[in-house]
Amino acid sequence: MLSPTLSLVQLSRDARAVVQAVDWQSLSVPEARRLRELGLDEGVGVEMVHRSGLGGGPVACRIGRMTIALRRHVARAIHVAPVA
Repeated sequence: MLSPTLSLVQLSRDARAVVQAVDWQSLSVPEARRLRELGLDEGVGVEMVHRSGLGGGPVACRIGRMTIALRRHVARAIHVAPVA
């Protein structure tokens, strides 16, 4: 059974997930290029490290051994399936 997908920004802190899809059309060319350069694409494992309070600031997630900060609208374009 497939796990339901969420936007990356919806993951709880310390939650792990696998990227299912990225809505490349909702991102600017530089934003999409940066994600690809960082290795963020379908099938990649991610972990939510930090979400700023009040829902307006950036989120921090871990991809492999890297921790990166993403703007909320970028994190919303990344669809993930949580893993146990």
